[in-house]
Amino acid sequence: MVINIIIEDDFKKKISRRLVRSVAEQVLLAEKTPGNTEVGVLITTQEKVHELNRSYRKIDRPTDVLSFYMIPESPGDRSGVFINPPDDLRHLGEVIISYPQAVIQARDNHHPVKREITILLVHGVLHLLGYDHEKPADERRMKNREKAILKTI
Repeated sequence: MVINIIIEDDFKKKISRRLVRSVAEQVLLAEKTPGNTEVGVLITTQEKVHELNRSYRKIDRPTDVLSFYMIPESPGDRSGVFINPPDDLRHLGEVIISYPQAVIQARDNHHPVKREITILLVHGVLHLLGYDHEKPADERRMKNREKAILKTI
């Protein structure tokens, strides 16, 4: 598994690359994802996440985590499929986390920022693997999976 991590300078001393790598790997392992899988993670500013949310989701407000996946939306859908490069990695996509929003949510939920980053990362990686929460049944399925994975971390 390849986990590419970018933590913007303002947050490098506040969050450990080891934590990010470990959480992402544990989600992929829990979901029995093949070893030739690549995920990107960016820990960034509230402004950057707001800009991405506005540009790509047409929602003009900040959010805590965004996932941009590269797998087809449904079986047989080839529109989002990219030809695998020679490295033969299955590129799942990118998880982008707003560190400032994680701080706010950690404070509101009375737990450490590390815990909030872990929750957001689990949520984001599950999105890359096809989980969603648009419909109530899908939301229950995703929340149950999040809880189960968080218990093992």
